[in-house]
Amino acid sequence: MKYLILAILACVVIPAFAQKPVVVDVTTHNRTTIVCNVKTGSNPYPQWGVFPAGSFSVRKIIMNVTLGSPLPDSMTTAHWDYLDHIMLRKKGGVNGETINYELGRMLTPYGSIYDKGWSWQWKVDVTDFATFLRDSVEIVYVHSGYESANVGWSLTINFEITQGPPVVTPLGVTPLWNKGYKYGDAKAKIEDSLLPVTYQSPAGTALNRIRIQHTGHGMDKPKGCSEFCQRWRELRLDGKLVDRRDMWKDCGNNALYPQGGTWIYHRAYWCPGDLQEPDVIDEFVKPGEHKVNLTMEPYTATDNVQAVEDISAYLFHYSKPLHKNDVAIDKVLVPNDEQRFFRLNPASFDPRFSIRNLGSEDLHSVTITYGTNGFAKKVYNWKGNLKFDQTTEIILPGEIQMKEGKNTFTVTLSKPNGKTDAWMGDNEMTTNFNAPKNLPNEFVMQLKTNNKPADNEIYLTNLSDTLLKIKPASKDSNVVITDTVKLKDGFYELCLNDKGGDGLQFWAEPQNGDGYLRLFDMKGTLIHAFESDCGDGEKLAFRSSSKFVNDTVQGKYAFSLYPRLTAENTELNFVSNTTSNMRVEITVDGKIYETHEYQNVKSGDYVYSLSNLPVGRIILEVFMNGRSQFKGRLNKIARGQRKR
Repeated sequence: MKYLILAILACVVIPAFAQKPVVVDVTTHNRTTIVCNVKTGSNPYPQWGVFPAGSFSVRKIIMNVTLGSPLPDSMTTAHWDYLDHIMLRKKGGVNGETINYELGRMLTPYGSIYDKGWSWQWKVDVTDFATFLRDSVEIVYVHSGYESANVGWSLTINFEITQGPPVVTPLGVTPLWNKGYKYGDAKAKIEDSLLPVTYQSPAGTALNRIRIQHTGHGMDKPKGCSEFCQRWRELRLDGKLVDRRDMWKDCGNNALYPQGGTWIYHRAYWCPGDLQEPDVIDEFVKPGEHKVNLTMEPYTATDNVQAVEDISAYLFHYSKPLHKNDVAIDKVLVPNDEQRFFRLNPASFDPRFSIRNLGSEDLHSVTITYGTNGFAKKVYNWKGNLKFDQTTEIILPGEIQMKEGKNTFTVTLSKPNGKTDAWMGDNEMTTNFNAPKNLPNEFVMQLKTNNKPADNEIYLTNLSDTLLKIKPASKDSNVVITDTVKLKDGFYELCLNDKGGDGLQFWAEPQNGDGYLRLFDMKGTLIHAFESDCGDGEKLAFRSSSKFVNDTVQGKYAFSLYPRLTAENTELNFVSNTTSNMRVEITVDGKIYETHEYQNVKSGDYVYSLSNLPVGRIILEVFMNGRSQFKGRLNKIARGQRKR
C-alpha cells in the first residue's frame, strides 16, 4: 500500500550523516548486440557473471538494464514492442544447477526514431534472488520477435549489490506458475491450467513473499485480449483474498517518450519501453502446509482466439524481519536526472521521495534531513503508520534550492520510531540533477490547438499559486492562441495536460489534427518548444530571469510533421532561433529514398509527396547544419484505406 503525504515542514541547519555501504558491480552483458531470430521468434543471449561468494552479506540487489542503438553503425534501432525475459539460468558454473528463474521482464520500445548513440536505462530490485546470485551465474536475455537481423539493440545488464545485514533470512523458494496460459479459449480454459499450488513452508518461516511478473498478449475478439483488454486477477493464500488488481496500465505517462509506434495506447499491465516492476505480496504465515491460487476474470473469446497471459511467479520463504526499527530511503524522484524520472524533472519545487519500512515494528515516525548540497539542510519529522516492507511517497512543498548547472541533492533518514536505526547504510541517498533552464521575464506563449482542444489544459504555477490557466473549448479547434506572460525573477513550472492521453499530435490518429505549444521572446525568436507527441502531457520547469540573454548560436528547433498516417502527402513545419542549412532524408527500411537540401533557412513549411514510396513505415529525419534534430515516423497507407 502506498500513501501520498503532503508535508508542511520546519527548516533548520543540521549536519548530514550516514555510513557508506560497500557496493559491488557485476556486469554480465556489455553492449551486446541483440537481434531477432525470424525462424523461431526467440533468440537467447547467455553471459556469465562472477557474483560475490556465499559468505558475502547482501542487503540489496538492483538490476540495471540498458537498451541502446545497436553496434555496428550499419545497423538501425529495432522497431517493435517485443516481450523479452531476463533469466537466471544456471548457478555454480557450467556444470552447476539449472534454475531458469525470471529476474526481469523487458518490453522493448518502438525504436525507429532513435538515433545512433541513443540509450535508456531501467532499474528493478532483484534482492529476492540474492541466494542464487552467488559465484558463477549464467544470465540469459531472451529476445523475442520476428524483425530482420539488420535491426536490433545494444544490451547492457549490470547488478548493483549492496553489502549489509539482510532484512530477513531466506529459507527457500517455491516456483508457482511459469509459462504462457491461454485466455478466453473455450477448449483450453485458463482455470484448468492455472492450478492451485500446495507447498510446505520450512521451519522458521514467518513470511511468505509472492513475486509475480504478468503481462497479457494477443488480439482476439470481441475484447482485444490479452494485450488490449482490461481484466482482473485475484490471489488467495489458504483461501484468504490477499491481492486483487485490475490488469491494466496507463501508457500515456510512460517516462520514455515519444516512441515510433503506438506507445500511448493503454495495455494489459505493460507498456512499450518498460522494465516491468513485479507485483510483490507479503503475508505473515506459520511453518507448514499452505495453498495458494491465482484466478483470472472469466472470459471467452468469440473469434481469433489467441490471447495469452504470460506469468512467472515465485513464493519466497523468509524468517521474521531481523530488526525492529529499520527504515530505508527507497528512491528520490525529484530532483533527479535519472531517465526513469524524466517526466518529473527538471523541477523547480516540491522535493519528492519514498521511504520503506524494513523493521518488524510498524513505522510511526522518522526524521528526514534533506536539501541541495551547498545550501543549508532542512529537516522534517514524518509521522504515519507504515507496516513492514511498505513504502510511502512524501512530497515536501517548497522551492528546490540550486545553483545554475549541475547540482546534487541528499536525503537522510534517522531515528525511526525515535530509536537508533538497525543499519544506517541505506538511510541516505544522493542524486544528481540539472537546474531548470532560464527564460526571460516576458515571453509569448503560442498554442496551436488540434481537433480535440477540450482535452488540453495549460497552467503556469509558482511556489504558491496558479498564475495562468488556459482551457480551450471544443469550438477552439485548429486555432492559434497567443498569450504574453510577464513574470518576476524566480522559479516557475509550465504544464501541458492532455486528458485524452494522446498529446497535441499522434501519428496513428491523424483525425485528431496537429497542435503544438511553443515559447518565443518578445522579438519573436524561439526559446522553447514542447513535444507534441507527449501522451498525457509535459512539464517545463524554468527560472525567470531579468538577466536572460537568448543564445542564437546554439540552435533551438521546433518541428511538426503532419499527417503521419497518409496515402499521399505530408507536411513538415519548422521554426528555429537561428539560420541553418537543412537536409531532409526520407528512409524506408534503412534505405534513403529521397534527400532534400535547403540553405540558410530559419522557418518554413515543406510538403513531401509519398507517391513514389512503398506502403508501410517511413522515417523522415531532419539535419540542421549536419546534426540530426528531428526524426519522425510516417506510415504510408494504400489509397482508399481508412485513416482511422
